[in-house]
Amino acid sequence: MPVVVVANPKGGVGKSTMATNIAGYFASQGHAVMLGDADRQQSSRLWLGLRPPGARPIATWEVGQEHVAKPPKGTTHVVLDTPAGMHGALAREVLRLADKVVVPLQPSVFDIFATRSFLDEMAEHAKASKLQVGIVGMRVDERTIAADKLHEFVDSLGLPVLGYLRQTQNYIQLAARGLTLFDVAPGRVERDLEQWKNICKWLDR
Repeated sequence: MPVVVVANPKGGVGKSTMATNIAGYFASQGHAVMLGDADRQQSSRLWLGLRPPGARPIATWEVGQEHVAKPPKGTTHVVLDTPAGMHGALAREVLRLADKVVVPLQPSVFDIFATRSFLDEMAEHAKASKLQVGIVGMRVDERTIAADKLHEFVDSLGLPVLGYLRQTQNYIQLAARGLTLFDVAPGRVERDLEQWKNICKWLDR
């Protein structure tokens, strides 16, 4: 049972957007998916409450401040949205459970600075275990200097960049209805689905 953790020590980087869309992708493939939310804001849990009855089911995974409950039998895929500054017992337990860690990262000097030590730590975990770590650039306009700086930064890490996601209202509008890119007609979100292709391939490995 793959457990995918979405983590970044900085808040407001798009962790919940990433976590809900990963869960939506797994559900679209017919998997029995659970989505957990360890963040105090409970954005992913709120999103689950908005999900319409006709959408592919995604179950809630009970996650406490210091403890992660074991998913019930029948669950095939687990996604966990984590809080900013995750540390202590929760961080240790989450990393022990995780098969893959996705790190959403925005192209600003503040985000890069705040995330550097965390990514170094993740790289060490990946070397010492079977943990797979991948970076996703969030709200990236490829034409900007900030995007160039993000490219330079991630190239120096030795971790794979799974993709770059553009800033678009599609994520906001779908989230408000408890939906993801993978719940609507592909033609409506074709450009965004194209950006997810390599991310999905990595998730499926």
